[in-house]
Amino acid sequence: MSSRPSGAGAESSADGRFQRQQSRFRDWVVEPEAGRYHLYVSWACPWAHRTVIGRRLKGLEDAIGMSVVDPIRGAAGWAFTGGEFADEVNGFKLLGEAYAASDAAFKGRFSVPVLWDKTEGRIVNNESGDVLRMLDTVFDPLATTDVELAPEHLRDDLDELNAFLYDRVNNAVYKAGFTTNQAVYEEEVQGLFDALDAMDERLADRRFLFGDRPLETDWRFFTTLVRFDAVYAVHFKCDLQRITEYEHLWPYLRDLFQWPGIAETVRFEQIRAHYYGTHPQINPSGIVALQPRADFRAPHGREALASA
Repeated sequence: MSSRPSGAGAESSADGRFQRQQSRFRDWVVEPEAGRYHLYVSWACPWAHRTVIGRRLKGLEDAIGMSVVDPIRGAAGWAFTGGEFADEVNGFKLLGEAYAASDAAFKGRFSVPVLWDKTEGRIVNNESGDVLRMLDTVFDPLATTDVELAPEHLRDDLDELNAFLYDRVNNAVYKAGFTTNQAVYEEEVQGLFDALDAMDERLADRRFLFGDRPLETDWRFFTTLVRFDAVYAVHFKCDLQRITEYEHLWPYLRDLFQWPGIAETVRFEQIRAHYYGTHPQINPSGIVALQPRADFRAPHGREALASA
């Protein structure tokens, strides 16, 4: 396993563009069973973070277990190094073992999140968007809250904005950070900030993206925004503007951060350790940038905004 590319930076085209690999496992859970499925995640990874949030908001902690990998990803990929970073289900030392058990011919990068089927001993799905949607729909009968993240009547609209934000924000920071082409970098960064400007404008008169409650798209956006100033602005050179400088995005981000159950899912120490310590092609010294000054717990004042 150690000879495989372990980081997203290995996924590039001949012209220096970053091309994220396609998720290999895309099966859909049909019948939810408490205790059968397990999540492998990283606190550092934004894609995994969205599933951690979904599990928390739906109150599925007892129904779906969770194991966390060490934030420092080595040559062999994500690892379970012991202590809080242990796999108590299979005793795996590397996440790659879950991939090998599911498909011995798999040749790609070992990514999180992973939704694991303990009964069949295989990966069901490693696409974060799929897993988040399943937590809200398929696993809803096991939920202990009344939270609805993807109301059926809004799913087409959610999917449309999800796709826009994936290309222009969530993945755009990586396309900017991992390119080796100056022109591509400038194109991606400009497109990223055009999208952030548009979202700032959208949030001027509504509390959340679709009204007065945060939905799936808000949380998909959140996991990028919360990492932006601490990592992406510096590490990936997405530095035209800080999120704290946006009139509406900054209080919106604080609103989401302060939503019940969310702050404890944000582990800035692990986020910073992962990015600055895992991409030597970008940060060969391994020096971890200090946490920017920003008060995520300051009043956001968005409660009175119209619901769209």
